[in-house]
Amino acid sequence: MTQRTATLAELPTLEGTVLEPSSWIEITQDRVNTFADATDDHQWIHTDPERAKDGPFGGAIAHGFLTLSLLIPMWTEAFDVEGVSVKVNYGLDRVRFTSPVKVGARIRLGATLAKVEEVKGAVQLTAACTIEIEGEERPAAVADLITRFYA
Repeated sequence: MTQRTATLAELPTLEGTVLEPSSWIEITQDRVNTFADATDDHQWIHTDPERAKDGPFGGAIAHGFLTLSLLIPMWTEAFDVEGVSVKVNYGLDRVRFTSPVKVGARIRLGATLAKVEEVKGAVQLTAACTIEIEGEERPAAVADLITRFYA
């Protein structure tokens, strides 16, 4: 995987650019349990693999918000802006969890630099993001990631 880099001045010219996908990340039961501990969300479909075998997904699944939280390390692997003083995760739009991620599955990020605009002393970038599940037709999640870069 090759990270795409740009300068602040180059960002407007990259609108519409499709980034190379990030590397795959395996969703292990240990990762799911650690997330459950951090968020106090110990619902059995995530943390009890034996019980989850008889559940609606046929096994334990990752929390949707665990999947979403991994967007950041995948994003920083795929894209970076050099020569800026501050990078801010400004927010997300249109987040949807479209398929469960079973424990043992691998996910990766695909993204398109959808919109670049100047706002409040920064350059704001909106990236249309898709978190793919290896071997699955439907993605795990889709979201518009909004980041701001300050000179």
